[in-house]
Order: sequence, then structure tokens, then C-alpha cells
Amino acid sequence: MSEQARKTAEALEYLTGFGNEHSSEAVPGALPHGRNSPQRAPLGLYAEQLSGSAFTEPRRHNHRSWLYRIRPSAAHPAFTRTENGALRTAPFTEAVPDPNRLRWNPLPDPAPGTDFLDSLWTLGGNGDAAQRTGMAIHLYAANAPMTDRVFSSSDGELLIVPERGRLLLRTELGLLSAGPGEVALIPRGVRFRVEPLDVDTDPDTDPGTGTGTGTGTRAGTGAAGVAARGYVCENYGRPFELPDLGPIGANGLAAARDFRAPVAAYEDVDRPTEVINKFCGNLWTATYDHSPLDVVAWHGTHVPYVYDLRRFNVIGSISHDHPDPSIFTVLTSPSDTPGLAGVDFVVFAPRWLVGEDTFRPPYFHRNVMSEYMGLIEGAYDAKAEGFVPGGGSLHNMMSAHGPDRETFDKASAAELKPQKIDDGLAFMFETRWPITATPQAAGADHLQSGYDDVWKGLQRHFRA
Repeated sequence: MSEQARKTAEALEYLTGFGNEHSSEAVPGALPHGRNSPQRAPLGLYAEQLSGSAFTEPRRHNHRSWLYRIRPSAAHPAFTRTENGALRTAPFTEAVPDPNRLRWNPLPDPAPGTDFLDSLWTLGGNGDAAQRTGMAIHLYAANAPMTDRVFSSSDGELLIVPERGRLLLRTELGLLSAGPGEVALIPRGVRFRVEPLDVDTDPDTDPGTGTGTGTGTRAGTGAAGVAARGYVCENYGRPFELPDLGPIGANGLAAARDFRAPVAAYEDVDRPTEVINKFCGNLWTATYDHSPLDVVAWHGTHVPYVYDLRRFNVIGSISHDHPDPSIFTVLTSPSDTPGLAGVDFVVFAPRWLVGEDTFRPPYFHRNVMSEYMGLIEGAYDAKAEGFVPGGGSLHNMMSAHGPDRETFDKASAAELKPQKIDDGLAFMFETRWPITATPQAAGADHLQSGYDDVWKGLQRHFRA
């Protein structure tokens, strides 16, 4: 990646606040005032509304943004089907849900020149994208920028969880940068391009953002290097929102002000650009004669954002017992049943453990929810070995799981003095339905064999 792209990421400015009615303009006077669609939009731009929810949904659930762009999105040729690669979508009917506990090593590094879109590899999911229910879990390992191509998912919003390497995300509404320890969300239908920042690629000129030249210079196509790697949750259901705090009160968990949205930035580029749309599980492509990332100004609530997981305000027990993992929820996608999420995003951030007469690691349990665990850095306090950054485990509905034998023995005999857990950062996608693993995940070389063995040796200690 060019040094210019790195400097661009380091210099980014943001708007702050989750769910706010943001507004931004890259050129003064580009944003109309007092109306959304004047007879003539300022600066010869086109006014266009992007709706992420039905017009009539309640105000607090209504997601829409007004975009003021150089060309309207309607000006494009027909889309045609293209190959899906390793990307899969619900309903997952190629295999049956598996009640066994499964664990994977990290996704292998890709061939040189693999960009974010081409690297997407679906582990599994549930629901039905066409019915806007459920979710999917994807992994990525990319070592090249998306050159002269952009992507969007009509099926759902994309929560990107980097585990290795920083990303520059160029979206219709502006630029975001996210690295390990942060998450980025791209709303349903928003087009974007991903550029790994920590991979050496061809040292060509950065395409630039802001004023544009009308011609542009092709970016590097990518060379061998350490791949940017991470996880993606595709949420087909209601958009993620902050969980209600209930008895916690007005503060705690993820603070709305810590979510950062982009400021307007645009590409004025007249050269062929491939636009790929994920629609009802399949990829469709069209070649535009310009970049569609040409929004000069915008306002609204349907916006991308980035959040630093290290700012999560952990709420925990200061007396006894390990709290339920729901206390670590960062974002939730509610369902039609109160308290039952289509998918929750949960983070196990650094925290103090002080519980008295308490088994401090996560307890043994069986859960009506299904859990996919991932590790961003360090170690997870319930697993002594085998669970590594970039890997993941799947514990489906009612599958028994908990600490491995080594962790159990150590925690059962530990001196219960205050303990700081700060040597790892793990997360969980938790969902109301069983997760069906794709055949490629169930048969992958990096699927660990003998995962059940971590619970072998748990001795009988019963004394009547």
C-alpha cells in the first residue's frame, strides 16, 4: 500500500455519536439547507435518498441518509451474475446444523493479489437473507487493495472485526480506518472499497479523495505480504443498535459518543469501475464509467462508523459469581421477541476480577443461544491453549461448553486476590438460531480435530 494511503488514514477526522443525525460536506455550500431535495441541488449535484429502513418504521428505528452526488446512482448499466467465490448466504441448505463443538485455526494466508472481497470465506450462519432474518459469519485474509472496484451488500450490514492489519475503508459517505481492537460497520447498501494498510503493494499513486482530477491514477494491484485478516458478521436483520441499560442506569458498556462516523469525501474519477452488489446471496457486477464514491455532501442516520473496543466500559461483579456474558454486549440486533437478539456482538475486554469465593473464568453452561467466539489478540481466559488469534470456535444451541481442564484446575486452586485480565481481547457473535457451518468450513484443513479433548481429564471429585 502506498505511503499516501497510510498518511490519509492517519489524518482522518470523524463525526462522533451513535445514531445521530449527522451532516457533512466536502465542499462548502454542497449541502442544501431547509429542504432535502431542492429544485436544483447546490453545485450541480444530484439529490438522492438512501433508505436502510422502511419509510414508516418508528423514528428511532428509521435509517436514511440524503446524499448529494456528482452522478445519480440510477445512471448505470445492467448488472450480470458473477462468481460467488467462497462467499455463501442464508438459507444454508448445503449441510445440516451440527450439535458438535467445533474450532478452527486462522484462515490460511491467501495468494498474492487477493483483495478483501475475493478473500471473503463463509464459515456459516442462519436465517434467510431474502426474509431479512438471521446472520452469517465470514472470514477475510487480504493482501491487496480493491482496485477500481467497490462492493455493497443488499442482504445486510457488515460488521468488520480486524484481527491483523489495519484497513482503510473508502465509503460513499467518507473514509474510515480500522485496525485490530476496533470494529467498523458498513450499513446495508452502502458501497465501499477496502485497502489493507500494512501490506506492501505496488508503489503507484494513491487515487486520492476530495477534489479529484477527472482521470485518476490506477492504484497498485497488490504483491505478496502479510495479509490483513479478520472476521465479518453479516447481519440480515434489524440494524445493530446499542443495548438498553436497564438497572445499570444511564451509563456503561459502549458509549454513544465513542462511535465515529466519516466526514464527506468524494472521488471525481472518470474511468471504468467495477461495482459488485451482493443480492439475495449472489454477487452481481456492472462496470460503471466512473467511481460511484462521488458523494460530495450528505446528512442522515444511515451511516458507517468505527468503534474502539478498548473504550468499552466493562460492568462486572464486585461481590461474587461470574456475570452472564450478556453484560459484555456492545451492539445488538433485536428480533420480534423482546430480549431475544437476532445477533449480539459481545466483547471480552480488559477488566478486573475481584469476586470472592468465585470460580472466575466463564462457567460451564449450555445455552439456547448459539455462540461463535473469535480472538483478536492474546489469550482467552477460559481456554489454556488451541484458541489463537484469528481462530474461532462454534458452540451451537445447547452444546455443553466451558473452561478446559487446565483452566478449571488452575482457577479452582487460585488465590482469590484482585486480578487484572488484560492479556487478551476476545469477542462473540451470539445468535438466536443454530449456526449451520458451510461444507467448506466443516471440511476445512484448518478445522481442528479433537476439539472435544480439551475437556478430557475433568476428574470426578464428588464426595458423599
